[in-house]
Amino acid sequence: MERLIGFAPSIDENCTTIILGSMPSVKSLEQQQYYAHPQNRFWKLMAIFFNEGIIPTIYQERLELLRKNHIALWDSIDSCIREGSLDSAICDEVPNDFKALFAKYPKIKTICFNGGKSFQCFKKYNKDILKDKTYTFYTLPSTSPANAKFRLPMLQEVWQQALARHINNK
Repeated sequence: MERLIGFAPSIDENCTTIILGSMPSVKSLEQQQYYAHPQNRFWKLMAIFFNEGIIPTIYQERLELLRKNHIALWDSIDSCIREGSLDSAICDEVPNDFKALFAKYPKIKTICFNGGKSFQCFKKYNKDILKDKTYTFYTLPSTSPANAKFRLPMLQEVWQQALARHINNK
């Protein structure tokens, strides 16, 4: 199996929150887009919160919707070995460099993990950041279609609590 390489962060100097996935899915890697699988509920949730439920069809507009609301996207894992898209199949992961990212973007103070694997990997390599009281952390249920026990209304309720500051400031 070949090593899979993740994406660069979608971020600008105004972002105050970052949402971290684990590693892009096969579909996302094929399309070179975050959350590209049509059954992933991520963009649907973001559209509900920030765009009256309308998901932009153009990928760059999706990213801009988040950045306009001061939300960055990235993944906990820079590269890994994985067959398929399941987080449970991830092996030999290499983490992303969050110390460098947070030094470059000091307004980031809220870190949201899209699923347990994202948090698990971040925790493994960033214990010092997790101890830093200047950050607020939210481990959220995954928006992946593999997380079938969380229906969209349940995801919306939990995610809304983590993103309330952004939602209330639109």
